[in-house]
Amino acid sequence: MREDDQDATDAARVVAGDLSAFEGIVQRWQQRLVSMAWRFCRDRSRAEDMAQEVFVKAYRALASFRGESAFSTWLTTIALNTYRSRLRAEGQPLLSLDPARLFANDPGTLHDMEERQRAEAIRRAVLTLPEKYRDALVVFYFEEKDLTEAAGILGVAEGTLKARLHRARELLKRRCAKMEES
Repeated sequence: MREDDQDATDAARVVAGDLSAFEGIVQRWQQRLVSMAWRFCRDRSRAEDMAQEVFVKAYRALASFRGESAFSTWLTTIALNTYRSRLRAEGQPLLSLDPARLFANDPGTLHDMEERQRAEAIRRAVLTLPEKYRDALVVFYFEEKDLTEAAGILGVAEGTLKARLHRARELLKRRCAKMEES
């Protein structure tokens, strides 16, 4: 059985009164939701808390899942909205910019550090983009969703998503070029 089918089956079981079926959803999704949250906040503990908040919201809203989209699209949309809202409400930066914290556990070789610093600079540049472009990049590239699913998660037409991705890449190129100049 496909994972989305299993999720939809478990969701229907929970709605029908079998509350233990939610455990399967949690097991299949916990790591992905924590990883997605970590991309927003770069703090494992906060990411775990944010993922837990998504599970609570999803559990409460399971009756509203009608199967018009894939369960993964429905849950990822809840997660994306929850993470954005929570970070805005907390007034917290989306990303820790403390380099000592980034490499505290595994300094690695100089080349590895340079690669991580470059990747971190790109992440920081992504997070400075306007929300509609940032979210398009995060869902499409970082969450590795296909065009149809990413458009569904973001609630936009595929053509709109393509345009946002193009514009986001152009803005990102300019911002990265400015970072290299300085």
